Amino acid sequence: MSRDRIAAAEVLITSPGRNHVALKITTADGVVGWGDATLNGRELAVASYLRDHLAPLLIGRDPARIEDTWQYFYRGAYWRRGPVTMTAIGAVDLALWDIKGKTAGLPVYELLGGAVRDRVLSYTHASGWDLPELLDSVDAQRERGFRAVRAQSGVPGLDTVYGVHRGAAGYEPAGRGAAPHEEVWDTAAYLRHAPEVLAGVREHVGPELHLLHDAHHRLTPGEAARLGRALEPVDLFWLEDVTPAENQEVLRRVRAHTTTPLAIGEVFNTVWECQTLITEQLIDFVRTCVTHAGGITHLRRIAALAELWQVQLGPHGPSDVSPVALGASLHVGLSTPNFAIQEYMGYGEAVHEVFPHSWRYADGHLHPGDEPGLGVSVDEDAAAKFPYEPAYLPVARRRDGSMTDW
Repeated sequence: MSRDRIAAAEVLITSPGRNHVALKITTADGVVGWGDATLNGRELAVASYLRDHLAPLLIGRDPARIEDTWQYFYRGAYWRRGPVTMTAIGAVDLALWDIKGKTAGLPVYELLGGAVRDRVLSYTHASGWDLPELLDSVDAQRERGFRAVRAQSGVPGLDTVYGVHRGAAGYEPAGRGAAPHEEVWDTAAYLRHAPEVLAGVREHVGPELHLLHDAHHRLTPGEAARLGRALEPVDLFWLEDVTPAENQEVLRRVRAHTTTPLAIGEVFNTVWECQTLITEQLIDFVRTCVTHAGGITHLRRIAALAELWQVQLGPHGPSDVSPVALGASLHVGLSTPNFAIQEYMGYGEAVHEVFPHSWRYADGHLHPGDEPGLGVSVDEDAAAKFPYEPAYLPVARRRDGSMTDW
């Protein structure tokens, strides 16, 4: 019996508010699979990696051999791992799972073993420059049905703070232009202010709403331990990215000094970067994104390791990963026992126009839908109306002018 083969692999770049990179794989039988290859601020690097290196090697391959293709592109790159390589591999992986689902006539979650839950808990973002403004934002998200909210506020004495735009209802960190915006950061001011603000939010919402907070890699292990301990009365669902985790052993100090649940991993790209944090139970949630971690195939490996150590998944899901990636993450979420929660910032109308999808939000939860494959496509005519524009995430300096982690 002859097998269908990949006939074409094309890269599309579109910018309906944010820059997105999509991969379109078409088989000889005309089945189309879509993958997401968006890497905020380095989009063109991934697009080139796909267009110039991976796409030519896809032609003629069997689209059904997803695992073999994953191994081929991972092991075949001698200089492997890293966000550009793994995002490119992730785009291929998602597109192949999309094709497999469409060929089988089933949503991808059915191919992953079927649903283990009826819907996926989601959280969104609330922000305000001061506490009253933040409380208004939290209330607005509760009115939309969200049962879990990430709360971020301004810091006295600073003009810009991660997660907040002064006087704006939403938050968009990536700035259009030829160079990143530079922000000024003051850790001591943040550590004085954050516990008081989050305590005020908890007092306002009561005990039932899940509250989350993101320190965004800004703290040393000692500072992270202090913050975690100070926030224990707030009863956070999680405290995210308290310190840069390249040196994973430093989390032992944080874990030894606080019982506040810790979430880390949105900048990780492989299971090996998560390994120590999981096997020593130094974190409670892995934040790795389905696109940036090599797709569904590799995220499931991370989930399997995490399940052995009672660590849960809470994947990264900002608006700079496209609805294709969100859909893929939800298929994993619906079929993975230790999947806890999915980040969902939402998208503007232009993004929904470019990426029609079957996934849906209702009452604080998401569902991937039941269309065959991932259930997300790309309207190429609509995408063409939004050409790429250079955009970068900010960088941060301390008050003395030295660089720090944004």
